[in-house]
Amino acid sequence: MEVIHKIGRRKSAVARVYLSKGKGKITVNNKDLNTYFPTAILQYKVNQPLSMTNNEKSFDVSVNVIGGGITGQAEAVRLALARAMCELDDDNRNILKPEGLLTRDPRMVERKKFGQKKARKKFQFSKR
Repeated sequence: MEVIHKIGRRKSAVARVYLSKGKGKITVNNKDLNTYFPTAILQYKVNQPLSMTNNEKSFDVSVNVIGGGITGQAEAVRLALARAMCELDDDNRNILKPEGLLTRDPRMVERKKFGQKKARKKFQFSKR
Protein backbone atom coordinates (compact mmCIF):
# COMPACT_ATOMS: atom_id res chain seq x y z
CA MET A 1 0.00 0.00 0.00
CA GLU A 2 1.34 3.41 -0.94
CA VAL A 3 0.91 6.55 1.14
CA ILE A 4 -2.57 8.10 1.12
CA HIS A 5 -2.58 11.93 1.17
CA LYS A 6 -5.72 13.92 2.08
CA ILE A 7 -6.47 17.52 3.05
CA GLY A 8 -8.96 18.75 5.66
CA ARG A 9 -9.95 22.34 6.46
CA ARG A 10 -11.78 24.05 9.31
CA LYS A 11 -12.00 27.83 9.85
CA SER A 12 -8.53 28.98 8.77
CA ALA A 13 -6.74 25.72 9.66
CA VAL A 14 -5.46 23.40 6.92
CA ALA A 15 -4.37 19.83 7.72
CA ARG A 16 -2.46 17.55 5.36
CA VAL A 17 -2.61 13.89 6.41
CA TYR A 18 -0.27 11.15 5.16
CA LEU A 19 -1.52 7.63 5.96
CA SER A 20 0.75 4.58 5.71
CA LYS A 21 0.82 1.03 7.09
CA GLY A 22 2.19 0.87 10.61
CA LYS A 23 1.47 0.38 14.29
CA GLY A 24 -0.82 3.33 15.07
CA LYS A 25 1.68 6.13 15.69
CA ILE A 26 0.26 9.63 15.10
CA THR A 27 2.63 12.58 14.69
CA VAL A 28 1.43 16.15 14.26
CA ASN A 29 4.03 18.68 13.03
CA ASN A 30 6.83 16.27 14.06
CA LYS A 31 5.44 16.02 17.62
CA ASP A 32 3.52 13.23 19.30
CA LEU A 33 -0.29 13.56 19.24
CA ASN A 34 -0.53 13.83 23.05
CA THR A 35 2.07 16.60 23.10
CA TYR A 36 0.56 18.68 20.29
CA PHE A 37 -3.08 18.27 21.40
CA PRO A 38 -2.85 18.21 25.22
CA THR A 39 -6.55 17.87 26.13
CA ALA A 40 -8.47 14.60 25.96
CA ILE A 41 -11.30 16.16 23.92
CA LEU A 42 -8.95 17.22 21.11
CA GLN A 43 -7.23 13.82 21.12
CA TYR A 44 -10.65 12.15 20.90
CA LYS A 45 -11.61 14.34 17.93
CA VAL A 46 -8.44 13.37 16.06
CA ASN A 47 -8.83 9.65 16.82
CA GLN A 48 -12.57 9.53 16.07
CA PRO A 49 -12.40 8.42 12.38
CA LEU A 50 -9.78 5.77 13.19
CA SER A 51 -11.66 4.33 16.16
CA MET A 52 -15.03 4.26 14.37
CA THR A 53 -13.52 2.25 11.49
CA ASN A 54 -11.44 0.01 13.84
CA ASN A 55 -8.10 1.15 12.38
CA GLU A 56 -6.35 2.61 15.47
CA LYS A 57 -3.41 0.17 15.38
CA SER A 58 -3.28 -0.40 11.60
CA PHE A 59 -1.79 2.83 10.27
CA ASP A 60 0.91 5.37 11.01
CA VAL A 61 -0.40 8.90 10.52
CA SER A 62 1.79 11.90 9.78
CA VAL A 63 0.06 15.29 9.88
CA ASN A 64 1.15 18.77 8.82
CA VAL A 65 -1.27 21.39 10.11
CA ILE A 66 -1.05 25.18 9.79
CA GLY A 67 -3.25 28.16 10.61
CA GLY A 68 -6.12 28.70 12.99
CA GLY A 69 -6.40 27.73 16.62
CA ILE A 70 -5.98 24.40 18.34
CA THR A 71 -9.65 23.33 18.05
CA GLY A 72 -9.87 24.26 14.37
CA GLN A 73 -6.67 22.32 13.73
CA ALA A 74 -8.00 19.22 15.51
CA GLU A 75 -11.22 19.31 13.48
CA ALA A 76 -9.28 19.83 10.24
CA VAL A 77 -7.20 16.73 11.05
CA ARG A 78 -10.42 14.81 11.79
CA LEU A 79 -11.89 15.69 8.38
CA ALA A 80 -8.69 14.73 6.56
CA LEU A 81 -8.51 11.38 8.39
CA ALA A 82 -12.16 10.66 7.64
CA ARG A 83 -11.54 11.33 3.95
CA ALA A 84 -8.50 9.03 4.02
CA MET A 85 -10.58 6.25 5.64
CA CYS A 86 -13.13 6.57 2.82
CA GLU A 87 -10.46 6.26 0.17
CA LEU A 88 -9.11 3.18 1.94
CA ASP A 89 -12.47 1.38 1.93
CA ASP A 90 -15.83 2.53 0.55
CA ASP A 91 -17.71 0.77 3.38
CA ASN A 92 -16.20 3.28 5.84
CA ARG A 93 -18.29 6.01 4.20
CA ASN A 94 -21.49 4.44 5.56
CA ILE A 95 -20.00 4.52 9.08
CA LEU A 96 -18.57 8.07 9.03
CA LYS A 97 -21.26 9.94 7.07
CA PRO A 98 -24.11 9.63 9.65
CA GLU A 99 -21.76 11.02 12.34
CA GLY A 100 -21.07 14.11 10.20
CA LEU A 101 -17.33 13.46 9.94
CA LEU A 102 -17.26 13.89 6.15
CA THR A 103 -18.98 17.28 6.16
CA ARG A 104 -16.77 20.35 5.69
CA ASP A 105 -17.87 22.94 8.25
CA PRO A 106 -18.08 26.17 6.22
CA ARG A 107 -18.33 28.61 9.15
CA MET A 108 -15.57 31.21 8.99
CA VAL A 109 -14.87 34.44 10.83
CA GLU A 110 -16.79 37.31 9.26
CA ARG A 111 -14.59 40.15 8.07
CA LYS A 112 -14.51 43.55 9.77
CA LYS A 113 -16.24 46.32 7.81
CA PHE A 114 -14.96 49.87 7.55
CA GLY A 115 -16.83 52.48 9.61
CA GLN A 116 -17.65 49.81 12.21
CA LYS A 117 -15.94 48.56 15.34
CA LYS A 118 -16.09 44.85 14.40
CA ALA A 119 -17.92 42.72 11.81
CA ARG A 120 -21.40 43.59 13.11
CA LYS A 121 -20.79 45.88 16.09
CA LYS A 122 -21.07 49.60 15.36
CA PHE A 123 -19.38 52.57 16.99
CA GLN A 124 -21.45 54.17 19.77
CA PHE A 125 -24.09 56.54 18.37
CA SER A 126 -24.63 59.88 20.04
CA LYS A 127 -27.84 61.72 19.18
CA ARG A 128 -26.77 64.99 20.87
